[in-house]
Amino acid sequence: MHIRIVDAFTDRPFSGNPAGVLLLDAFPGDRWLQAVAAEVNLSETAFAHPLPSGGDADWALRWFTPVAEVDMCGHATLATAHVLHATGRATGTVRFAARCGILTAEAAGDGTITMDFPTSTLTPVDPPEGLREALGTEAVSVHDTAAHVGDLLVELRDEEAVRTLAPDLPALSGLSERGVIATAAADPERGHDFVSRCFFPRLGIDEDPVTGSAHTALAPFWSARLGRSELTGLQGGGRTGVVRTALRGERTLLTGRAVTVIEGELRV
Repeated sequence: MHIRIVDAFTDRPFSGNPAGVLLLDAFPGDRWLQAVAAEVNLSETAFAHPLPSGGDADWALRWFTPVAEVDMCGHATLATAHVLHATGRATGTVRFAARCGILTAEAAGDGTITMDFPTSTLTPVDPPEGLREALGTEAVSVHDTAAHVGDLLVELRDEEAVRTLAPDLPALSGLSERGVIATAAADPERGHDFVSRCFFPRLGIDEDPVTGSAHTALAPFWSARLGRSELTGLQGGGRTGVVRTALRGERTLLTGRAVTVIEGELRV
């Protein structure tokens, strides 16, 4: 059984966000899928199998962290679409049936892949008790995100505050359903519009390098503030990647690149 590790939201190895990708004939039991994801031990491992022609989707797609299945994942979707196109299993637009609905991924001639995801709704909330202590800094604003994401989106004062975060991860784990997105406007002339970092200790992921699903909330958040529907986000602490976003009402387009860094055989 062939397994690949793909770095997503980057055009070079050892950057962006790595994801495991397995193309199957059908989904085995959940315990097996979870065990493989734990063995791969990346923020997400994607499992996909082809669907009969004539339906709403071409491939079924699921994502697992080392400890749980998740409703939505951007970087592992990008990684899966990259593998399908690189191996000739797909051309043009691929439609995925996932827990969050039908997602599409369209490959362009320049090597980028654009994914179509549901836009997250944002609800302003008061900072929960313990947030300042957990982050080690004051929040400018806090928003709750909708289903499929389930994060707290926390705006910080500037890019430097995001870059230098050293949060108390156990304290963060009890503050939201999934995790915490820390974000700020980019420093002028940086070449990107906003920065972010994402922490998901509840899912066994201390820090996720580049989180596509978080950008379904970051896109409407920063588009409203910056007055533009198309933006570029830079995410990550030590390991970074770039996500281009385009807000289209109830849908958000996420564009990035990916590169395969490891191919091997899963001997189970």
